[in-house]
Amino acid sequence: MSVIAPGTLAPEVLQTLLRCGVNRVSLGVQSFVDAEAAAVGRLHKRSTVLDDIARLRAAGITNLNIDLIAGLPHQTAESWQQSLAETLATGVPHVSVYMLEVDEDSRLGREVMAGGTRYHAHFVPDEDATADFYLAACDQLDAAGVAQYEISNFARAGSESRHNLKYWTRLPYLGFGVDAHSMLASSTAEVAAVRSATADVLEKYVAGTPRQRTFISHAAALEESFFLGLRLNRGVSLAGIAATFGRPAVDDVSCIVAELVADGLLQTDGDFIRLTPRGRLLSNEIFQRFLAPARNT
Repeated sequence: MSVIAPGTLAPEVLQTLLRCGVNRVSLGVQSFVDAEAAAVGRLHKRSTVLDDIARLRAAGITNLNIDLIAGLPHQTAESWQQSLAETLATGVPHVSVYMLEVDEDSRLGREVMAGGTRYHAHFVPDEDATADFYLAACDQLDAAGVAQYEISNFARAGSESRHNLKYWTRLPYLGFGVDAHSMLASSTAEVAAVRSATADVLEKYVAGTPRQRTFISHAAALEESFFLGLRLNRGVSLAGIAATFGRPAVDDVSCIVAELVADGLLQTDGDFIRLTPRGRLLSNEIFQRFLAPARNT
């Protein structure tokens, strides 16, 4: 899989993708409305995206994803409908829909939090409007046969992202190249898995900078099993958790599960727990409940 910014698919880039055997490309479109894309510094236009899609398909790469962001500056219910309609009209088999994150890790987020006007921050829709945009996308994509299978991801039957499913289900994966991430399982008593990443700067990568390694404890792996697994529509199997981590791991969260079910944020189906539609809107808060300090308060 390769992630491409629209407008950067030069002929030599496309040929390199083909030579490397890339069979899936994700396009960071964000919006099909030119003014919205420009407001967040994107250099492409609607026509650029359509041209990139046509050239990828002509080259034989048809497994395509379009990324959209709900809550961009200047976005309205009408303009969001335009982006959704344009996305469906392309016929791509996979769509990702993210709600704009307003936090101090981005220039736009910091400006919104400060009540400023730079980067069009004063034109960012409020949280309720952004949630409405997301829910509208869920309904319309599903009605068009692009079903939701993860909080932010939608696919036609058989086109779910195998790459990302490995992340969410904690299966081993290998990454190659600059800033590539990998995870391998471990069978030691202290470590459940090892994650590693190559250098994120080309010069350091070429110079052979050693991979950065992170050791994942069994306690951390248990937490990940909950907050990654709950991202998926199918949810988390408590029987699976018990088989992997022991029955006490399930008993420890039984009160939390009961409270979240009573609040309408989780639902149960046999031994599975999964987010409700309302729960998906509050997913970060729910995930926090499954972290060890929260479980012990």
